[in-house]
Amino acid sequence: MASAATAPPTPASLKRIVAASLIGTTIEWYDFFLYGSAAALVFNKLFFPGSDPLVGTLLSFLTYAVGFAARPLGALVFGHYGDRLGRKKLLVLSLLMMGGATFAIGLLPTYATVGAAAPVLLTVLRLVQGFALGGEWGGAVLLVSEHGDAARRGFWASWPQTGAPAGQLLATGVLSALTALISDAQFTSWGWRIPFLLSGVLVMVGLWIRLSVDESPVFKEALARAEARKAEEGVTVEKMPLVAVLRHHWRDVLVAIGARMAENISYYVITAFILVYATTSAGVSKQTALNAVLIASAVHFAVIPAWGALSDRIGRRPVYLLGAAGVGLWMFPFFSLVDTATFGNLILAVTVGLVLHGAMYAPQAAFFSEMFATRMRYSGASIGAQFASVAAGAPAPLIATALLADYDSSTPISLYVIAAALLTLLAVGVAKETRHRDLADVETADTASAATADRRADVHSV
Repeated sequence: MASAATAPPTPASLKRIVAASLIGTTIEWYDFFLYGSAAALVFNKLFFPGSDPLVGTLLSFLTYAVGFAARPLGALVFGHYGDRLGRKKLLVLSLLMMGGATFAIGLLPTYATVGAAAPVLLTVLRLVQGFALGGEWGGAVLLVSEHGDAARRGFWASWPQTGAPAGQLLATGVLSALTALISDAQFTSWGWRIPFLLSGVLVMVGLWIRLSVDESPVFKEALARAEARKAEEGVTVEKMPLVAVLRHHWRDVLVAIGARMAENISYYVITAFILVYATTSAGVSKQTALNAVLIASAVHFAVIPAWGALSDRIGRRPVYLLGAAGVGLWMFPFFSLVDTATFGNLILAVTVGLVLHGAMYAPQAAFFSEMFATRMRYSGASIGAQFASVAAGAPAPLIATALLADYDSSTPISLYVIAAALLTLLAVGVAKETRHRDLADVETADTASAATADRRADVHSV
């Protein structure tokens, strides 16, 4: 019989938890993707003027990549305190940090006004964004995973994942509307600031909703049992979650990193780099490229819960492997369709790419949550996810742009994504299926055996 702490939530409370996680992640991804779109469209002119267009874009994407570099640090800090203090408090903090940094970007002076200080300030704020997002993802998916119905965990945990396409949809939609309503000169002069300043309003809404939810019952029960064990054994200092993760879950961390390679790289090539490729090599207008990403993001949002539900029926691994193989196979057709420079083919290219990406992204939340013990789950899931982003998502637009500049061809870019897909197929292929694991178990087998051998030196709890 379930304990009071782990009793299934009511449908109404579960929906409120899902809504709080979804709205928060949507806002944070809106902020993050808004920067990526602006980096592709205007930041090269505003903060790195005087360069060759592609060189300016490379420098702009370099500041974009800096945000990814801060994400592992955010994962370490937020994961540590999230496993010690709880998921909810850290999620509120991450939302405030991300929204504040994004709002500040909208107020930044450009290179024409303050010179070299402009890109420096931009980089600092990008670091804050990356730090906050490094802690956001793990907490948001865990809050739902640890509240949700175990039989439908893949479905419920996939909803925070829809925050990524929802944020992309919102960011691209705002930019698309602005480029349609005002001239290019007006957009470059002042219009680009509007989406960043809107973040302040969105954060207030997200904060109000996020403060209304309860802490994860699985975490509260695990914390209570850990405190009881410490009192019983006379242990006053608990090992850092990071130490426990690296000691008992290092294989799972490596699997998570490998699993994210194709998912992360393909996503940023399909949604961020495509704005560069379509407008420079394919000769598509900025508005057309934005609209294609906008439509594809709407489809992406719709299919993620369906992929999550499928992972509940057949397992996390089969769905994930399907997505990784599909993305690798789609890359050459993807660029061939974009090269036709027709709106319909551009929509088809991006939409199919994102549908296949969703097969990896949807089960990822439950898959990573089920790998780790509760008192180290925030750290483990965040570290695996965010350390991968440094090697995958951070350099993806940069590498793709450099390959385009050097070879003037999409072939090397396709091969780059295919290599990432092969790495993900290997990582997920050797992983264990996790969909039947109980998140409320107090100790995993490996942790329990280690605790028996060294019980007074460490505290291991799920």
